[in-house]
Amino acid sequence: MESSIYNQLEKISPSLRAFSLKLTGSEADANDLYQDTSYRIISNADKYTPDTNFKAWAVTIMRNIFINNYRKKVRRGVILDQTPNNYYLNSGGPGIENDGEMMMGYKYDEIAEKLDAPLGTIKSRIFFARRKLQKMYEDASSAQAA
Repeated sequence: MESSIYNQLEKISPSLRAFSLKLTGSEADANDLYQDTSYRIISNADKYTPDTNFKAWAVTIMRNIFINNYRKKVRRGVILDQTPNNYYLNSGGPGIENDGEMMMGYKYDEIAEKLDAPLGTIKSRIFFARRKLQKMYEDASSAQAA
């Protein structure tokens, strides 16, 4: 059965590579994700049920690895949004130390879904709200200093 797994993995390799790039947005991260997924598929070959959809099984493994890695990075506070705008998902830059964002924990897509608004609109509104709050804080700080 193991040689069958290798053959099936080889057949879907281009699809898996494309999916890993879509998930990560980075060639290097996509290669790492693909390798982790391939290793997991091969090492868990005994858990695959023959005559079922191999590609769906492999994609599920890849998605789960991606989600687990993402959650690890969130806990470390090193996630960057891979959109062209490169918004920070977790404020890791200079600024006020505040656990407020982490306590709420909503992701852009969750907010967009809840408000039934386009994702770009949500990102834009949050960006401008953060900018306005930062300006208000800077104004208040300079007024106190004077």
